[in-house]
Amino acid sequence: MGHLYPQIEPHDHGMLDVGDGHRVYWETCGNPRGKPAVVLHGGPGSGCTPGWRRYFHPDLYRIVLFDQRGCGRSTPHAADPAADLTTNTTHHLLADLEHLRRHLRIDRWLIFGGSWGSTLGLAYAQAHPEHVSQIVLFSVVTTTRREIEWVTRDMGRIFPAEWARFRDGVPEADRDGDLADAYSRLLASPDATVREKAARDWCTWEDTHVATNPDHKPSPRFQDPTFRLAFARLVTHYWRHAACR
Repeated sequence: MGHLYPQIEPHDHGMLDVGDGHRVYWETCGNPRGKPAVVLHGGPGSGCTPGWRRYFHPDLYRIVLFDQRGCGRSTPHAADPAADLTTNTTHHLLADLEHLRRHLRIDRWLIFGGSWGSTLGLAYAQAHPEHVSQIVLFSVVTTTRREIEWVTRDMGRIFPAEWARFRDGVPEADRDGDLADAYSRLLASPDATVREKAARDWCTWEDTHVATNPDHKPSPRFQDPTFRLAFARLVTHYWRHAACR
């Protein structure tokens, strides 16, 4: 991503009640009078980490970060197997963005997102173009069924042994079907051992299929069982529906 600015701390933060029992963590950094920019993290389920603050000149931008429903510091957390995901959809996330924009009294903001955040950013810009000043996206995806198939099947051409282990993580009857859907069912199992293995298998493949750079290093975030379970639940939940609901 090029030059990164020095680390900064938030000057304001809070928990915003967005309905459906959800409370979304948000923070603002940089210049309170600067150009508003909102950060849309990836995943779904990665959460916003401090590194995202460093892409903006802190004297010029009012940087808004938030953890999307079910992840990071937002509640309820998707690592809790009792957390209902039926009110965690693209449409809900778009409504949360509007709720946050109004809460912070921002008229128009720059949309900055990567990976899943680029899908969400494009959807927001289509739904609310009057509130978008610019769009800056990277690792652009639109979360179509074809893109999901590419990640869950076609990347097996590049990493055949790793993909075979990923495929074999689901019951034999599901191995020729929708792998995101199969993993989503495993992650909803009442058996904690089944859930934990499915989360580990899913996240191991996640960390493999992105390893197209020879300098790639495994992400330490996947060592955290709470992160693994929330991330895997949210990604498979969205992917099984191709982000359409």
